[in-house]
Amino acid sequence: MPAKPSMNKKQRAIVPAPTKKKASTSKGKTPSRLYRIFVRTFQFVLISFALLVSWVVFIQWKVQLGPNQSSLPKQVDVGIVLGASLRNDIPSPGLQERLDLAVELYKQGRFKQLIVSGGLDHNGSKLTEAEGMRDYLVKNGLPKSSILIEPKATSTYENLLFSKQIMDEKSLVSAIIITHKFHSSRSLDIAETIGFKDPIVSGAKSEVLFMPYHDTRETLAYTNWYLTKLQLKLGLK
Repeated sequence: MPAKPSMNKKQRAIVPAPTKKKASTSKGKTPSRLYRIFVRTFQFVLISFALLVSWVVFIQWKVQLGPNQSSLPKQVDVGIVLGASLRNDIPSPGLQERLDLAVELYKQGRFKQLIVSGGLDHNGSKLTEAEGMRDYLVKNGLPKSSILIEPKATSTYENLLFSKQIMDEKSLVSAIIITHKFHSSRSLDIAETIGFKDPIVSGAKSEVLFMPYHDTRETLAYTNWYLTKLQLKLGLK
């Protein structure tokens, strides 16, 4: 049998090298429906939590900053004290701080007339908040004739709305609203919304209230006010 011709170096160089077969890859499994639901739910919860935290930070920024009203006018038509709870028909220590500020401003001559606003507490009180405040102010030297009472309000919105109605009846235009500092921003926003002319808020810094509780409560109250404000703008309330 004839021998096979041998290849020289040049011929061997051009022989193509054997190609490696690619390893076959199996297609990845598609995520199950339950897994997709879990991911979307987790994303929704995460986004909702981020929005909630952002909202709380925004509200607390407004509460802690307060309205930018560095100086009070020399005199206005009326001072309005926003109510808080009574204890045994006597203003609570927190409410007394507001009333003490009202007494101070009255003696400074900032106003000659006062409106005290607040309805009946559901804590066994026989007097309305307004009546209890009036009695406290009279005991601290203010003439009874200088004090108008608004005995129906059960919220800050009603405090200011019903007080504004008294002002309109008495032809009173300008006012200083008296409350606590943590409550000042919302009070000013409400007053501006319901038509007070250039309202001023004077806020007492509390030495007796547990502020973490009141700051938290104010966040909820401010949120509720924004919902009420939206209803007012839409004509639903």
